[in-house]
Amino acid sequence: MSLETFATSRALTMGVELELQIVNRHDYDLTPGSRDLLRLMEGVKLPGGVTPEITDSMIELCTGVCETHGQVLEQLSQTRNALVRCADRLNLGLSGGGTHPYQKWSRQRIFDKPRFQELSSLYGYLSKQFTVFGQHVHIGCAGPDQALRLLHGLSRFIPHLIALSASSPYVQGADTGFHSARLNSVFAFPLSGRAPFVLSWDEFRVFFDKMTRTGVVKSMKDFYWDIRPKPEYGTIEVRVLDTPLTIEKAAALAALIQCLARWLTQDQPFALHEDDYLPYTFNRFQACRFGLDGSFVDPKTGEHRSLREDLVLTLQALEPHAAALGAEGALKLVRDEVRWQGNDATWARGVVDSEQLLAELVRQSCERWAGRPV
Repeated sequence: MSLETFATSRALTMGVELELQIVNRHDYDLTPGSRDLLRLMEGVKLPGGVTPEITDSMIELCTGVCETHGQVLEQLSQTRNALVRCADRLNLGLSGGGTHPYQKWSRQRIFDKPRFQELSSLYGYLSKQFTVFGQHVHIGCAGPDQALRLLHGLSRFIPHLIALSASSPYVQGADTGFHSARLNSVFAFPLSGRAPFVLSWDEFRVFFDKMTRTGVVKSMKDFYWDIRPKPEYGTIEVRVLDTPLTIEKAAALAALIQCLARWLTQDQPFALHEDDYLPYTFNRFQACRFGLDGSFVDPKTGEHRSLREDLVLTLQALEPHAAALGAEGALKLVRDEVRWQGNDATWARGVVDSEQLLAELVRQSCERWAGRPV
């Protein structure tokens, strides 16, 4: 199969996808409610869409093409509100979070869709273990070469985005010690991790043709990279974020990525080089394991500092770009979490320390997602 032509899109536009947990209101475990939710959502006018995911206890919502943080927040609000109304009718709860704290993967059911059944046949039990929940952010690019340059520029900030979005400390009823345990499930898949270091679409086409000749891949969907090109949309897709616990956080993270993209495109603060990836896996692990307190190795200087410290410096550099994009509110939310509140994993551990009950954590997470007081 040949590589798709890179579509035309407006630079720095955004699209957001969020994978959500569907839980019952009895013990707040995952429940196969996606079909009923999709049935009730039929005919509801939305700015984006709602679709099934690989198992029946998941659902995905997406925005349309957005230009500003405000548009993302408005579209997420509309779709969230419609989903919550339908979930309430079914006595179901919806929640963010990168993992459900105590669901058993063996009990999950693969959604009856040809691609999902194909993945289940190929990956076996990993498909059910893939009942994890992430946020994907698309950024529009002026062309394919610019997309690849932006992809590699943003890769420097993958640890920062992991640490900020981390919301999956619990798996199978246990505290994993990680802030983002979700990404351990993603990393189990072949062709996960980082994209190859090529800076032109012609070079990427050569790589893609070699991979398809091996029979390992058939399309771009077979790559589970942290950031990947989406030629059919004319975007790059950032895929490392856990689903946040609120739409406000989800919109803020999308706007942060948009600000980073504008900074990297206009100011070009870093020259791109293959050696930038030398500390990549270490930085990624530190973010997953320790969140904002993880160590970050600067790929240019080799200096070690915490992700929290590097984020403070990064947010300062982004201030003029946030002003130009109307994203000051988004950066304020991020800055407050870095300095004061901590990420969603920190909040989750605080709830469990206080309540000593994982089901109460899920209940409160559902209320937060619905925009109701906890």
